[in-house]
Amino acid sequence: MKKLFFIVALFVQTLFFAQEIEFEAIVQKSTYHLNEKIRLIYSINADGDNFNPPSLADFIAEGPIYGRGGETVVVMVNGQTTVKRVVRTQNTFFLTPKKQGTFTIEPAEIEYEGKIYKSNPVKVTIIAPREIPKDPNDPDYVVGEGLHLVSEISKSSPFINEPITVVYKLYYERNFRLHNLTELESPKYSGFWSQNIDVKNIQHELVEYNGKQYGMAILKKVLLYPLEAGEKEIEALSVALEVSVPKREQFGPFVRTVFVPVTKNLSTGNKKIKVKAFPEEGKPVDFNGAIGKFELTMKPSKTELKSGEALDFDVSVTGTGNLKLFTLPKPEFPSAFEVFDPKHNEKVSTPISGMNGVISDTYTVVPQYKGKYKLKPLTFSYFDLATKTYKTITSEEIEINVLDNPDFKPTVSEVVENEKVKEVKSNVFQEIKTKAKFKKAEHKPFFGTVLFYGLLLVPFLIVPLIVLVRKKKEAIDADEFGNRIKRNNKLAKKYLSEAKKQKGNKVPFYMAMEKALHNFLKAKLHIETSEMSKENIQELLENKQANQETINQFMVLMNDCEFARYAPSTNESMQHDFEKAIEVISELEKQLV
Repeated sequence: MKKLFFIVALFVQTLFFAQEIEFEAIVQKSTYHLNEKIRLIYSINADGDNFNPPSLADFIAEGPIYGRGGETVVVMVNGQTTVKRVVRTQNTFFLTPKKQGTFTIEPAEIEYEGKIYKSNPVKVTIIAPREIPKDPNDPDYVVGEGLHLVSEISKSSPFINEPITVVYKLYYERNFRLHNLTELESPKYSGFWSQNIDVKNIQHELVEYNGKQYGMAILKKVLLYPLEAGEKEIEALSVALEVSVPKREQFGPFVRTVFVPVTKNLSTGNKKIKVKAFPEEGKPVDFNGAIGKFELTMKPSKTELKSGEALDFDVSVTGTGNLKLFTLPKPEFPSAFEVFDPKHNEKVSTPISGMNGVISDTYTVVPQYKGKYKLKPLTFSYFDLATKTYKTITSEEIEINVLDNPDFKPTVSEVVENEKVKEVKSNVFQEIKTKAKFKKAEHKPFFGTVLFYGLLLVPFLIVPLIVLVRKKKEAIDADEFGNRIKRNNKLAKKYLSEAKKQKGNKVPFYMAMEKALHNFLKAKLHIETSEMSKENIQELLENKQANQETINQFMVLMNDCEFARYAPSTNESMQHDFEKAIEVISELEKQLV
């Protein structure tokens, strides 16, 4: 009976001490409002390394915030009490939804004792914003009343291929202070040819909007050409804006104004337009969708030349309209001309008012026989927006005089010249040989050759080499301490490389930088994540006799990476932090022997 009790107690102890690794993603509920923050926690009951979060592109993410705690497990066996502390680490994100819908957050990854663990996926549903009671002093309410993002469309009922402009404007209360603006969702303009117009410097001006004075800034301009008739939808532009809002506070007997930071998501909403088809009445047969006002020219590089010489034919359309959205008419050349594929050229500018410039096709032509050849005039039809009617324009007739060239032999076998058929014979095929001379192929036996004996001995030479390599690999695998240092060194380089790729993308950049610094410390100081407090790091670096100035620079860099994810940051500051990390790591590499 005592033996049975001991076995049961040992089994209970094993359950407690040989615990299974649990890595899970936790949210408080499955449904959130659009204006509600989601607290997403990744928790593991061990001291994991190299936490890798999933893509959170559907949310504005703040974090991760690292936390570490533990729980105490007490086990009693044969009257003896054993206490074990189970470590539990957490990485917490605060997510702001960008839009409504149901979203699945993919699993995160974490490493523990060389093995990768994945969390469970999380599904959340985002519904309409929650009604918030109106408090005139509440900064969120003040921002909601004082910020307006609108899209202004130049025409609500254009023809197919008629240019329309969309201007995105931000109206704001004059006493607001605007900070970082992030584009959350860009319109795709399905069913339109689109061209973004650069807004190089955002200009602010004082305007009237809804009967009230507002500051106004133009954020974006887009030129659109609808490609087909019917009701079309222009998608919404969504942005996140950081604003400092004035708030009056009682300070003893005085009232003072303080500025409260607020992040606000804004959207223009979808807009609909009705695209009209071209009228059928009076539509020319050769009309191919050109709309605007144009001129047509057909011009040869020369009108007199010898046979065998080349000349260029330039067919061009100049004017204002949808120049990039139609094809040019093709000239008909005499069969006595060898014609090469045309080279297409465009010199088109695209201001906010619409395309203007010239497009052309240049044909290279080589006349084969002398004579006088006439090229028929070209016709081109377009829809004139000013008069709402079709116009057809015609080029001039061109005559090419080809002179005789005795030194030139035509490359075509049949041509039409002066309305007569001339046959030209040429020796196309060479004489075919009817007799062949065959030689007997020499055959040498493979058995007994140097190559035969060499291949026979190769297995006997490879076996000892395989044994040596295997023993070397076993020795390397057994060196757990050395392997951990190599792995951490490799991870530090990997995350520095990742940080370099993410310059300009604040949160991923500083996460990668932080991981690079942590893995560098693990490799050089032989410590784990649980020992990575700032005081312990500083003490260990001093014990390793690292330069005090370099230690201070490293600690400042770690602090910067930790807090920069939650503060405004520029591309210049990211570049500076990256270069500083390379410099400090290089210095510590020399000092930590």
